[in-house]
Amino acid sequence: MHYTFKPSIVMTLATLLVMALCIKLGLWQYHRAEAKQALQGRLEAGMLLAPVDLPQTISEEWRYRRVKFTGTYEAKFQFFLDNQVENNVVGYHVMTPLKLEGSKQYVLVDRGWIVGALDRKPPQAEVPQGRQEIVGDIFIPLTKAFTLETPTQDGQWQTVWQSIDLARYSKAVGAQVKPFVVRLDAQSNAGGFSRNWPKPGERVRIHLGYAYQWFGFAATLFVIFIVLNVKKVVKASCQKI
Repeated sequence: MHYTFKPSIVMTLATLLVMALCIKLGLWQYHRAEAKQALQGRLEAGMLLAPVDLPQTISEEWRYRRVKFTGTYEAKFQFFLDNQVENNVVGYHVMTPLKLEGSKQYVLVDRGWIVGALDRKPPQAEVPQGRQEIVGDIFIPLTKAFTLETPTQDGQWQTVWQSIDLARYSKAVGAQVKPFVVRLDAQSNAGGFSRNWPKPGERVRIHLGYAYQWFGFAATLFVIFIVLNVKKVVKASCQKI
């Protein structure tokens, strides 16, 4: 009994192409898991350090560093970041600008999560008056390449935003706003709400699961390719009479 393996060129190329795509997607998810794990390490290291004065400029290395500063909230340009989930409940993050003491610059402070109304009406969040002492960690939001949002509509400030675009926000309020957000510390008394900040390490297992899934698809496809193209060859035998 003999076997032959003669796959067609089209099937071979198609299989290799799909396998390469699966492996690429698996590696992408694996690298995302590594990046999240690195961010988690940076977060844990940053939480162990004492808060430092707010820097004039920052780099990626400042992500999750604890900082401290003082100033007054500006309620006029507060907005709510939509579609924020906590304990499987959809709500908002309260984003309030704070004018730095002795400066014309502002820092956007994330004061935490509040539940959304069932009728989807914009929530209400009181803004503390007077001088505030802020302690929190630096968060650098992703830059959106395209958005249809407008900061104002019919001359009215829009209180609900779908994403954070600090450049457009700074232009809308007509003031210099720092290019990062400060997430208010959970122990702060500066008008905070629920502050169970998400940890980047929480999604490491999810990314790894997706990675192994894509690698599994590639391996399964390879096995199917082999099985479909290995055929038994039965040789006819002649019996002499």
